[in-house]
Amino acid sequence: MDPIRETHLTEPGLLVVDVAGLDDDTVFAFQDAIARMWGTSIAERTTRDVGQPGVRLRMYTDLRQVLAQASPPEPVTGTQ
Repeated sequence: MDPIRETHLTEPGLLVVDVAGLDDDTVFAFQDAIARMWGTSIAERTTRDVGQPGVRLRMYTDLRQVLAQASPPEPVTGTQ
């Protein structure tokens, strides 16, 4: 996995989020959860690093754009 590189943006509240996960479903579910709360540029595909497990996704989020229809996160329950 690549090291985290600190980057300063010109305005507060703007984020670049790199997501790494086991599969496409996992990272797209994370992206969907973030996009329900804040203005987000949606990625349509993931990338893979040769020789590394999992997938990556880069998304751009603006925390200043809180979506009015945002619903509270749903609790995750384990299967028993």
